[in-house]
Amino acid sequence: MQTPWEYRYAHRTRKMGSSVIRELLKFTEQPDIISFAGGLPAPEVFPLKEFGEACNTVLKEHGAQALQYGTTEGYKPLREMIARHTGRYSVQVTAENIMITSGSQQALDFIGRLFINRGDYIVVESPTYLGALQAWNAYGAQYISVRADENGMIVDELEAALRVGPKFIYVLPNFQNPSGSTLSLERRRKLVELADKYGVPIVEDDPYGQLRYEGEHLPSVVYLDSQFRGPNGGHYSGNVIYLSTFSKLLAPGLRLAWVVAPSEVTRKLVMAKQAADLHTSSFNQFVAYEVAKGGFLDEHVKLIRSTYKERRDTMLEMMEEMFPPEVHWTKPHGGMFLWGILPEGMDAAEVLKVAIERKVAFVPGAAFHPNGGGENTMRINFSFSRPDVIREGITRMGVTLKELLRKDERVTINE
Repeated sequence: MQTPWEYRYAHRTRKMGSSVIRELLKFTEQPDIISFAGGLPAPEVFPLKEFGEACNTVLKEHGAQALQYGTTEGYKPLREMIARHTGRYSVQVTAENIMITSGSQQALDFIGRLFINRGDYIVVESPTYLGALQAWNAYGAQYISVRADENGMIVDELEAALRVGPKFIYVLPNFQNPSGSTLSLERRRKLVELADKYGVPIVEDDPYGQLRYEGEHLPSVVYLDSQFRGPNGGHYSGNVIYLSTFSKLLAPGLRLAWVVAPSEVTRKLVMAKQAADLHTSSFNQFVAYEVAKGGFLDEHVKLIRSTYKERRDTMLEMMEEMFPPEVHWTKPHGGMFLWGILPEGMDAAEVLKVAIERKVAFVPGAAFHPNGGGENTMRINFSFSRPDVIREGITRMGVTLKELLRKDERVTINE
């Protein structure tokens, strides 16, 4: 039955849809289902004690200010701390280049609001982050997909995409969601060179950069862009907008992330945020600063890395033992996900239906491909589940995959 509301929605809502992952998470909240579907940090690494102490300190020493309206740009001491931290790993920025957002998803939405007109092209990896597609679909974006492999976007195929005249290139260079791949140093440099040649900006989304469990840290795209543009004293030169978050380092419930951008872009982002929610929670910003200051993050991230490395290693070992040889997967050096690749013609969405019956879940990969494809792929999260749960869940998945492959073989022989 139609309602009067159906005639009143804005045209842009036609391209809006629920997140496949969020809808799946609702289903997998059943306590007996082992879920590798969500992109959830491990609650065991949340610094509960430090948060408790920080809340008390903030209320005692800064209560009136922390519970009051704040500036749209964000709490200045927090922005200054982020600027110092950014300077250690990339280029020198100031608090004026930084705006605090209510999670990275809000930052992606504001970027869409600022830059995307209906029909504009955005260059993305395939697969790419589903949340970015959700944010930009509402603004009528179209996507030019560039294939990716274990070394990230295949930049040798990027130039043809840039000739179309896209608004920007969106890339997750470190332990990408969903594939777990990392963009190699050679490809990062070539990406910067091609972006400069065609005058196309880059949006670098880096939520997982500090979650490296092996190998050497690679310089950020924003840093390489600054180097490419020549001596500037290490200061931010600005062809790259950089995003990161506290969700993976402290806790996702804080909904705290940040954007690093040229000052002129930051001013536009501030206008967008004023229209959206005035400012990110003052209290949450004060608490995050209180927890993170004094070098706590440097020590805390060691615990996160150790915990997630053990879980990644457990999952890889179990997949080697339990998965059929026809199935392949990535071996990420960090992050929270790995990417399963089923034989051609096998549909991960159909596999999921059977897996749910066996009380285990993952995310089918097709949703991460904006222009289709990837039906035989799946995203599997290792950060959330304890090693014993991972062993049981991967065992269930392995049994399911073996049975389905044997069934396919029998059907093929009978035909």
